Amino acid sequence: MPPPKGKNPNPSGLGRAIMNRRAKDARTHLESGNYTTDIESSRLASVTQERDLEEFLSTAQLAGTDFTAERRNVKIIQSGPTVAHNPYLLSEQDERETLKKQGENKQRLRVPRRPAWTKSMTPAQLERQEKDAFLEWRRGIAELQERDSFLLTPFERNLEVWRQLWRVLERSHLVVQIVDARNPLRFRCEDLEAYVPDVEGAEGEKGTGKGLRKSLLLINKSDLLTAKQRQQWADYFDAQGVAYAFFSAANATALQEARKEAIEAARAQEEIDNAAEGELESDFEDEDMDVADALASSSGPNTAQDPGSDSGLGEDSEGSSYSDSEESVQLPEVDPLEIADPRIKVLTVLELEDLFIRSAPDLSHFTDSSGNHPTRLVVGLVGYPNVGKSSTINSLLGEKKVSVSSTPGKTKHFQTIHLTEHIVLCDCPGLVFPQFATTRADLVCDGVLPIDQLREHTGPTALVVKRVPRDVIELTYGLAIRAKGVEEGGDGMITAEDLLIAYAVARGFSRSGMGNPDEARAARYILKDYVNAKLLYCHPPPGTDADAFNAETHAHALYKYADKKRAPTTHVRKNADTYVPVEIPVVDGQPVQGHRSKAIDDKFFEDGTGLSARPFVKGGEQFTRARLYPHQNSVADDGTAVTGRRARIASVLANATDAHPGKKHHKKGKRVKQRSGKGYD
Repeated sequence: MPPPKGKNPNPSGLGRAIMNRRAKDARTHLESGNYTTDIESSRLASVTQERDLEEFLSTAQLAGTDFTAERRNVKIIQSGPTVAHNPYLLSEQDERETLKKQGENKQRLRVPRRPAWTKSMTPAQLERQEKDAFLEWRRGIAELQERDSFLLTPFERNLEVWRQLWRVLERSHLVVQIVDARNPLRFRCEDLEAYVPDVEGAEGEKGTGKGLRKSLLLINKSDLLTAKQRQQWADYFDAQGVAYAFFSAANATALQEARKEAIEAARAQEEIDNAAEGELESDFEDEDMDVADALASSSGPNTAQDPGSDSGLGEDSEGSSYSDSEESVQLPEVDPLEIADPRIKVLTVLELEDLFIRSAPDLSHFTDSSGNHPTRLVVGLVGYPNVGKSSTINSLLGEKKVSVSSTPGKTKHFQTIHLTEHIVLCDCPGLVFPQFATTRADLVCDGVLPIDQLREHTGPTALVVKRVPRDVIELTYGLAIRAKGVEEGGDGMITAEDLLIAYAVARGFSRSGMGNPDEARAARYILKDYVNAKLLYCHPPPGTDADAFNAETHAHALYKYADKKRAPTTHVRKNADTYVPVEIPVVDGQPVQGHRSKAIDDKFFEDGTGLSARPFVKGGEQFTRARLYPHQNSVADDGTAVTGRRARIASVLANATDAHPGKKHHKKGKRVKQRSGKGYD
């Protein structure tokens, strides 16, 4: 056995080196009076929710309060539940009252402004001023939540992330706010549109003039909306006086990829044709010369073949290859309603670039610190996480220059990208603006909060079941969802639990231990499909019925998945084929039989309930059919009762069991998995 390892006399490693470097930098920063910028990965981390203690500590840090000696005296008061009967969703009446109250106080929701600054201010003064202004904004938001009992969305609480927004607004001439077409009002921040004209000058310095910048609302993912839905949204934004445009980054990227593949295929075909033509010319060059000499000697010089007469073959092949490549690129079909109403047209990349130039302000009104006018238009892209800012930039560039992810908050720092010689794009990290909300489940369904970090899944799944019809869900996943009847405590409508159990059983998701369906895992899959528009639902403009607004969308989904095979709703029995039980329709106005009643009837009338080989009473001891008389096997031939060994034999014959229990316990291995094949029925 080798001796135990002692302590390393020369400890070294990457972790220790990083710790030593941080300690050295902190000591150097304290000793020197130079201003340095400490860039840490945690400073730009998005913070949308904080516990009571974390919120208290961050607020004290912003205020510059030293409370090291008083930390033990901190008293944490937990807020009680707001809704006792349902902490995740609101009833229809409560939701209407909440929306009415929110509309009356909408002007109180503001975006944190950067305080006025001048170049004569020191970095310490500027930082202290920004922290004080941000702390005052946090106090105003806290008053809305605590004093007025408003429920707000989990907004961004990190000052460093808001500083990224301030830098983007100061650099940009045209601010483009990108929203999701499925719920534009959720992702639109009206106060941001009011804040853009308040930014002064070319660099935001105080006293350089306001009202120079302009804003534009870009409705991304517009391919998910029908032409009629886009027309209703266009009417709403026109009535509000908002400059808007419809765009689809996914369609633009797909069209660019198709064109690129078609061009590459055409070039490859052209190279193959040229190579084949060269081989034919080299193989038959000698034979052609012999034939030409023979014809010239027999028919004269006027009958010689024109050497350039076969040049049309290459031109025809080249033209056919390019024509085939152009035909292979299938452009999306144009709805006749788009031709009649140009407002609802989904713009292409070139049309969007032209719109940026037309919507931009006059660059002669902007001057930098040296007094020069800018030569390039800077377009700032802002919006919520996961609305498609990076995808929009990639579609404009034609290739991936920005990291794209389905996880909200992928972009951490603002970055400038040169689009053309005259346009520069400035991408801002995704920001969760403070807005009124009814429940946190809405933000999960809208893709604002990460689904993988979700702890409560029943609320968002209940919203999906409420918004998407049952037949659309069943055809999309190939399920037959069982709903609880009146006798089982339900109302005949499917619930979130019904959907999650059916999906988990069909996909084989089960928890370790008892083997129950893993509803949390099933919820993550369903919610991701909802965010990725596999289960499509679009919010209507205010004053429009949601069912009528999504009727065409749901009809298209039913037509798309009409021939999809359905999976069984429970585990298949041991001796049964794969089947889906058919729901019994309502007959003569009578309700459908519940599952409990149906199970009782099936067990009573099930096959194999005929006469047994031996008559018996259920729950009692069985006896043999051969015992025809009461005294049989109980008395001897002379009529006396049998005793001893003969009595035990008679008892065994009568009951077909041992008269007395033996010592054999028939114990089996406890770790053997028992397979009954009964499933969940």
